[in-house]
Amino acid sequence: MKKIIFSLFFILAYHHLSAQQAISPRIVNIVNFIRDIEPRDPNVTKDVLYQTVVNQIALMKKHHLGGTFLLQYDALIDTRYQKLLKSLPKDSFEIGAWWELPQPLIEKAGIKWRGKYAWDWHSNVGFSVGYTPGEREKIIDVYFADFKKIFGYYPRSVAAWVIDAHSLDYMYDKYKIVASANCKDQYGTDGFTLWGGYWNQTYYPSRTNVYMPAQNESKQLPVPVFRMLGSDPIRQYDDGSYVTTLEPVYPHAGGNEKWINWFLSAFANDPALGFNYTQAGQENSFTWDAMHSGLEMQMPIIEKLRDDGKVRVETMEQSGLWFRKKYKVTPATTFTVTKDLEGSDQKTIWYDSRFYRINVAWKNGNLRIRDIHLFNEDIPDKYLKGVTTTNQSYFFTLPVVDSYLWGKRDKKAGLYLMTIDNGKEVPVKGGDPIFTDVSKSEAHISWPVDNGTFEIALDENRIKITATSNHDSNWFFELNVDMDAKTTLTSIENKQVNFDFGDHTYHIKATKGDFEKPENGAVLRIKPENNTIAIDLAGH
Repeated sequence: MKKIIFSLFFILAYHHLSAQQAISPRIVNIVNFIRDIEPRDPNVTKDVLYQTVVNQIALMKKHHLGGTFLLQYDALIDTRYQKLLKSLPKDSFEIGAWWELPQPLIEKAGIKWRGKYAWDWHSNVGFSVGYTPGEREKIIDVYFADFKKIFGYYPRSVAAWVIDAHSLDYMYDKYKIVASANCKDQYGTDGFTLWGGYWNQTYYPSRTNVYMPAQNESKQLPVPVFRMLGSDPIRQYDDGSYVTTLEPVYPHAGGNEKWINWFLSAFANDPALGFNYTQAGQENSFTWDAMHSGLEMQMPIIEKLRDDGKVRVETMEQSGLWFRKKYKVTPATTFTVTKDLEGSDQKTIWYDSRFYRINVAWKNGNLRIRDIHLFNEDIPDKYLKGVTTTNQSYFFTLPVVDSYLWGKRDKKAGLYLMTIDNGKEVPVKGGDPIFTDVSKSEAHISWPVDNGTFEIALDENRIKITATSNHDSNWFFELNVDMDAKTTLTSIENKQVNFDFGDHTYHIKATKGDFEKPENGAVLRIKPENNTIAIDLAGH
C-alpha cells in the first residue's frame, strides 16, 4: 500500500506544473551513484557504503522524491544492492550504470587488470578512455549482459565523469541507451579536464566527439548528455578547479543553506530559454556522515519547488525520453542569475546553442564577456581511437574568449565593454540587466546605462549588440588577458579573426562592426558600425 501511495503521489506531482513550467520547464535529476569498493580510506567499509545508499533512499522517500541510482560493476554484482534496488517503485526510481571500471569487470572481459586497487580512479585504468575501442566493446558487453541477468532489462542511463564517443555510440547502437551524463566543466580536477563544452544543460553529442555538440542531426548521437553536479553559474567558472556545486559535501556550496536557497531560487525562478536543468545527489564514497546535512537541507526545498509546480523531479531516463521527443537537434538554452548571494551584485547569463556557448557577466556595474567557445562536430575527441596512458584525460572545444585560462584571479580576462570619456578609455557603467526570451532560439538582454541602453541578442548562430538612445559610436569591446597568457588568436583582419587550437584552425566574422589590434597592449578591439556589432559564430 505504501508503494502505491508513493507512486500515485509522484505521478500527481509530476503533472502539477504551472503554465510557465509548461513553456520553460526546470528539470531536476537526483542521481546517486554507487561503489562497493573504496580503497582510499580504510574507514569507508562496504557496510558504510551500503548504509549510505539506504539512507539516501529513506530521505528521498520521506520527501516523495524519485531519482536515479547508477551502479558501478562491483556494486551491481553485490546481492545486497540488488535486493535493495529491486524493491524500489519502478515508476519513480531508475537503476542504471555508473561507468567506472573496476577489477572484476575488466577481468571478466578477459583483460589484464593494471590498477593498484580493485577500483582505481585514474583515467588510464578506471575509465573507458584507458582501453582500446575493441576492449571497450568487450567491457560493455559483460556489464550489460550481467545487468540484464540481474534486473531483467538493459540499463537505460549510463554516466561517468568522462566517457568516450566510441563507447557511447556502441551502447546506443547495440543496447539502445536513452540518456547519459558527464562531469561539469572543470580544469584538471581529479585528473579530468572538460573545458569549453555546452555549459550545464543537455546536448546531443557528435558521433565522433562525446564532448562536442553536433550541429546536424545526421552527425549526432541521439543520446542526450546531461551535465552533472549543478554548477554555480557565477563562481564555478572563475574559480576553475574549485568545486562550487550542488554536491552536499561542500560546506561553501551544496552543504550551505544560504547557497542552496540562492542557487535553487535562481534555477527555478530566473528566466530560462527552452528549459533549465540541474542534478542533485552524491556518490556513496563520500559517506552519509559527510553528505547528510547538505541533503537534508536540499531535499525539502526541492520537494516544495516540485509541489509548487516550479520544478519537475525526474529520473534520467524520463528526462532523456522527454528531450528526445521535444528536440531533433541540440536546442538553444540559457541559465541566468538576476540576483547573486547577499553582499554581491554579480549577475550572469550562460547561453548555449549547437554552434557555440557564451557567458556574459556583470560586476560592480560593468559588463564583461567572460567566455566564448565554438563547437565543431567534425573534430574527433582524443579517445575515439586513441588511449590515454596517464592519469589525465582531456576534452576541449574551440576557445575564442577564455577568461579563466587567459587571466588570473586578480586580473580577470575577457571582452570588456569600454567607452571614451574625456579622452580616456573607461568601462561602461550600467544598472541591472533584464533577461527575456524572444523565440525558441533567441535570448535578449537589455542593459540600462546612463545615456540609454545596450540591447544584446543571442541567437543560435550569432551575437548582436546595439547601443540605443543618446549613445555616440565611441564604445567598443576590448579583449584583455594576462601578459603571460597564450591565447588562440593567430591573426586579425578587418572583418575576421583567425584562431588555432589543437591543430584546428577556425574563425569568427563580423557582419556589422570591425576588428582591429589596438595599440594599448590589448589583444583585440571590436568597434561598432552604426552603433551595432554583429558577429557570426556558426560559419567556422
